[in-house]
Amino acid sequence: MAELEAHTNQPDFWKDNEKAQEILKQITVLKKENERWQSLHNELQELKTLTNLAEEEGDPALESELQTHLSELQKKIRDFELQTVLSGEDDSKNAIVAIHAGAGGTEACDWANMLLRMYTRWLENKGFAYQVIDLQPGEEAGIKSATIEVKGDYAYGYLKAESGVHRLVRISPFDANKRRHTSFASVFVYPEIEDNIEVDIKDDDIKIDTYRASGAGGQHVNKVSSAVRITHIPTNIVVQCQNERSQHKNKEMAFKILRSRLYQLYKEKEEEKLAVIQSQKKKIEWGSQIRSYVFHPYNLVKDHRTGVETGNTQKVMDGDLDQFINAFLTQKSGDNK
Repeated sequence: MAELEAHTNQPDFWKDNEKAQEILKQITVLKKENERWQSLHNELQELKTLTNLAEEEGDPALESELQTHLSELQKKIRDFELQTVLSGEDDSKNAIVAIHAGAGGTEACDWANMLLRMYTRWLENKGFAYQVIDLQPGEEAGIKSATIEVKGDYAYGYLKAESGVHRLVRISPFDANKRRHTSFASVFVYPEIEDNIEVDIKDDDIKIDTYRASGAGGQHVNKVSSAVRITHIPTNIVVQCQNERSQHKNKEMAFKILRSRLYQLYKEKEEEKLAVIQSQKKKIEWGSQIRSYVFHPYNLVKDHRTGVETGNTQKVMDGDLDQFINAFLTQKSGDNK
C-alpha cells in the first residue's frame, strides 16, 4: 500500500486519470482490509484479557460472556479469511443479478419469485444496497424474470457463487390434486463495470423498444411508455428496465446493464474462457442444477458442487446462504492453487 500511495505524490500522477482512479481505488480497498485486520487484532487482545480475568475470578457470568465474544470473533475471522480469497479482477465490484423462470409455467414463475425474495433477504442481512431494476410478472403468479443491481464491497465476488440453475421439489400450491412438482429457475451474476471502462456499442448494433411498464406505479406506468428494452443484435443480448418513472432514466440503466454484460462477454472471449462459461449455462431443466431445494417428502437444501446441505429449508429461504457461498468460494480458491 505504501508503494501505491507513493505514486499519488508524483507530479504526473493525474496525467493518466483512468490509471490514477484505479490506483486510488486499490488504496481504498487495501486501507479497508488493513483497518478490518487491525480491528480483529484488537478484539483478539481484548478477548485474551477477558480470558485471563475469567480464569482468575472463576465467575460463571464472565465465562458465559467470554464464550459469546469468542463465537462472534470466530465468525468475523471466518468472514475475513473468506474475503481474502476474493482476489479476482472483478470480485470487489458491484453486481448485476438476473433471475429467470425455467420450464414449468406458473410453478417456475412462483419459484423464481421465491428466489428473488431469498436473495433480497440475504442482501439485507449482509448490508448490501440493492435495487430491483426490472421485474416481469408471471401470467398467473410469481415472476418470469427479475434483474437486481447490487452495490457494496465484493458484491460480485460473493454473488458469483449463485450463478447456475436452482431446482425446487415441493407439493404444488397450484395443483388441486396436491401432487409433487419439480421447478427450475436460473440465476446469473455479472460484475457491474465502472463508467471509465470503454465498451464500444455502435448505434447500428442495437435496437431500442419502449413499452408501458407493468406492476405497481399508479396511472403513470399505464399511460406512458417509460419502460425500455435494448437488444444488442450481434450478441442477441436483451436487457430491459422499467423501475424508473422516466424513459430517460430507464434507458440509462438499461445501457448500464448492457455494458456490464458485454464487458463480461468480451472478457471471456479475450481470456479464451467463453467455452467454459457457456458450458456452465446449461438448459434450465433436470440434471443441470447447482443446488436443489426439497420441501417434500423431506426438507433438504443441497449444493451439488460442494456437498453442503441443511434440513432447515425455511432458514435458507429467509436468506441464510452463507454456508453455501462460503463453501463454494473456499473450494474454488483451493482448486486454483
